[in-house]
Amino acid sequence: MSRQLHFNLFLHDTGHHEASWRLPESDPYANLSLAAHQHLTRVAEEAKFDSVFLADSPVLWSDPGRRPSGKLEPTLLLASLAATTTRIGLIATASTSYNEPFNLARRFASLDHLSGGRAGWNIVTTAGEAAARNFGLDEQPQHRTRYERADEFLEVSTKLWDSWADDAILADKQAGVHAARDRVRSIDHHGTYFRVDGPLNVPRSPQGYPLLVQAGSSENGKEFAAKWAEAVFVAQPTLRESQDFYADLKRRAVAAGRDPDHVVILPGIVPVIGDTEAEARELDAELERLIAPEFALATLATVLGVDADRLRLDEPLPADLPGEDEIEGHKSRRTLIVEWGRRENLTVRQLIGKLGGGRGHRTFTGTPVQIADTIQHYFENGAADGFNIMPAVLPSGIEAFAAKVVPILQERGLFRTEYTGRTLREHYGLPRPANRLELISR
Repeated sequence: MSRQLHFNLFLHDTGHHEASWRLPESDPYANLSLAAHQHLTRVAEEAKFDSVFLADSPVLWSDPGRRPSGKLEPTLLLASLAATTTRIGLIATASTSYNEPFNLARRFASLDHLSGGRAGWNIVTTAGEAAARNFGLDEQPQHRTRYERADEFLEVSTKLWDSWADDAILADKQAGVHAARDRVRSIDHHGTYFRVDGPLNVPRSPQGYPLLVQAGSSENGKEFAAKWAEAVFVAQPTLRESQDFYADLKRRAVAAGRDPDHVVILPGIVPVIGDTEAEARELDAELERLIAPEFALATLATVLGVDADRLRLDEPLPADLPGEDEIEGHKSRRTLIVEWGRRENLTVRQLIGKLGGGRGHRTFTGTPVQIADTIQHYFENGAADGFNIMPAVLPSGIEAFAAKVVPILQERGLFRTEYTGRTLREHYGLPRPANRLELISR
């Protein structure tokens, strides 16, 4: 079979545009609704998406005056969604900075069992002083420290998932032996950040490991992705930047001794869909009119590492902004925003308007054919293996994408018409990892 696209649906309450909750059609309580999430997931599964994804943070994510900001715990929500779906993958964000390996390894192994092998973990290191203070710290750990901890966190987690051999459970009623004791092993990990004996108290799950996803684009983030990630969510606003990131990360994966085809790169795209260009642009303009700039200004200032009073809505970004090396959080996103603003000579108000739709992800306003053409062009020109679909408005955005864009790509032979596998790894064309502890013991 020829190479085909992969699609992930990024679930985000009323949509990725920050003003989407103000539209008449929107349910401002969708972020807390199981029924709303079930509907969106069913639409994506019926369209044969690879997966759905829930972002998360151990801190209140945005100003609660700006948009719906409450977040349900994602693995708990995905476990509920597993009961009402059969094939689609279920990916949750969890931080390596403010969790422990044993707890997270257990949580994701449990989700993989409950879903029949459909779990994925989006690995984040979590920036920001506010998150640090929620966990008794006076300040956030340094950027490099967070990635060093994350690297060891993954080392421990994968050892824990391997602490049960695949054939450990015998369930031999006649002999009275449920599991072979010598097939369940401690890991005896003693490292810089963690000491964990093991074994995990959950047997090895259907996928061996959940699908490992990563979203950082800093130098440390790309090195981490090249070593560990099997799918990468990335924000790149232009084709050239997407191509450069794609080629760079594939090279890094090869240098890390990995098959580059086993690192699936999914740029985010925020589609605003209309049956005509005029209809799509009318919706886009309505959303931009509904942005509350006083809230957006404060968020932008935080990412840039400056006080909000330094930003003037109708002037360009200040010339003397802190550099990437001078801030500890949001490094790659800060660089993306500053370069975007400088390159297009945008005022702060114009930049807020662009960021309101996708926070630096590629936004596209147009007809279903135009959106399908854009996706195909990226896919066939070294910029993407698929896309992280981030509808500006939900549920209508994913309903329109599934009904009008997906069939075009299916007719072109670029996207599946039926699932051919049952696990998330099979959807992404990725192998089930071998049990490393079992290989070492031989």
